[in-house]
Amino acid sequence: MNATAKKNGAAALRREAWIRFRRNRLAMAGLFMALSVILAAAFAPVLAPYNPFKQLIWTQGGEVRLAPPSAAHIMGTDLYGRDIFSRILHGARISLQIGIFATLVSLLVGVPLGALAGYYGGFTDDAISWLINVVFAFPFFLFIIAVVAVFQNPSMSVIYLAIGLVNWVGIARVTRAQFISLREREFVEAARALGLPDRRIIFGHILPNALAPVIVQATMGIGGIIMIEAGLAFLGFGAQPPTPSWGLMISDGQRYLGIGKWWWAVFPGLAITYTVLAFNFLGDGLRDALDARLKR
Repeated sequence: MNATAKKNGAAALRREAWIRFRRNRLAMAGLFMALSVILAAAFAPVLAPYNPFKQLIWTQGGEVRLAPPSAAHIMGTDLYGRDIFSRILHGARISLQIGIFATLVSLLVGVPLGALAGYYGGFTDDAISWLINVVFAFPFFLFIIAVVAVFQNPSMSVIYLAIGLVNWVGIARVTRAQFISLREREFVEAARALGLPDRRIIFGHILPNALAPVIVQATMGIGGIIMIEAGLAFLGFGAQPPTPSWGLMISDGQRYLGIGKWWWAVFPGLAITYTVLAFNFLGDGLRDALDARLKR
């Protein structure tokens, strides 16, 4: 009976959270925008009108290098005649892949460390908090560049590992704060009284109650990671040509802005802006929906 009541209560909380989320227009907009990016990335081979790597120097209509937006190429072409719209669709795969996998690495590192620091306190908390402060104090972008620069031709896995191994500090801080607020609650004291091991208390009782802020932090962090990947590619430390990376496209196209060939750099920039806003709106909506204290 107690288990049934607990399950019904959890279902009621989820329904209330969904109602609060649905009433938030920016949250729904973020959900729609994020889903549109995910679907565009998933079906890029079907949606892309051209091969993103194929160079189209001449056609029956004439030269197509740096062609402006038209019916044939709705976002124009680059210096090599490649369709920018097709490259943006395939570039979404790279951005989402790095954003999601780097976030998973951050979760795998940050959640256990934050949980240990918040649950045990004392020397364990001091040591982990010192490590968090050291990583947080170091210039974030420079550290990632240093890690990536060790490899002459870094693969995508190296890039998201480098980002994830630096980006975990925010998640660790949120997890630590949640564990500090929950470790003295009645259900934790009851678990200790029953003689349950610390491992089971941490991961079976406290962590499920601390996940909501962690999920919000991770969701909002995806947009920041996408920006970091674009910055790395812009500086030449990320994806290498001819990979259709948004940051790399901006880096190649920005030199042609002065001669009126704006589309090569502008459209990838708009794609980054759209994606970052999508996950920021989504994360902000999740925070408001999952925070019961905002319930009216």
